[in-house]
Amino acid sequence: MSTMIELVDSLENKVSKLLHQLEVQRQLNQKLAGELRDLKSRNQQLQSSIEEWEDKYRSLKLAKSMLGSNENKTEAKLKINTLIREIDLCIAQLSE
Repeated sequence: MSTMIELVDSLENKVSKLLHQLEVQRQLNQKLAGELRDLKSRNQQLQSSIEEWEDKYRSLKLAKSMLGSNENKTEAKLKINTLIREIDLCIAQLSE
């Protein structure tokens, strides 16, 4: 009979330890999920920043080519033509 009690006590201890480990793992999971959300948010901010800098770079490159640089004159002309087509399209849509 005492061995049965010892087995039950042993099982209770093991179950208690497992429940404690489960709670610790849940807390760790919540912490990691919070960190993941924070990192995703930071990543999104950095992506937006990269896109802004790329736009600034393209604008600067275009401005440089318009100042008389021979390197990117054709690129500047193509960009101007694209802008003119976009403006014409907007005007056509407004006049409808």
